[in-house]
Amino acid sequence: MLLTYFLNIQAEIAYARKWAFSRNPAYYNFDDIGGDCTNFISQCLYAGGAVMNYTRDTGWYYISLHDRSAAWTSVQYFYQFVINNKSVGIYGEEIPLSQAKRGDVIQLGMGKFHHSLLVVDVKRNIPYVSAHTENAFNKPITAYIYDRIRCLHIIGARKYQ
Repeated sequence: MLLTYFLNIQAEIAYARKWAFSRNPAYYNFDDIGGDCTNFISQCLYAGGAVMNYTRDTGWYYISLHDRSAAWTSVQYFYQFVINNKSVGIYGEEIPLSQAKRGDVIQLGMGKFHHSLLVVDVKRNIPYVSAHTENAFNKPITAYIYDRIRCLHIIGARKYQ
């Protein structure tokens, strides 16, 4: 039986603050092979208490560089996992940017989505984010250049009882 629970957003943000400008040696740094942004977001959510989903092709997990899911490091696969997941791990829904809250994930890009960011604060209805690839902590989303943007509200996570 699956148990649904909320993530610890304070722990996510504390992790983001600690590692925004450096890299946790427990994880591979993907900066040189496509970017580290979604890897960093996955780490933040995991630090907030999410459990990994070890389903080989469609899960969300990280063991090593060569043993990980596409959803752990890929913008598009992360989105698909969060939106479609009905099993163990994080799950959520796409919401308007104006409804973004701390702990949500914003994805943006030029032409196609290529960057993931964690919402660490919202001030005057403007999300402030943390990210890797272009390292940032508490940076306003308005400082980014993009022509596509979407916001994923992370509702929570599921695990087996």
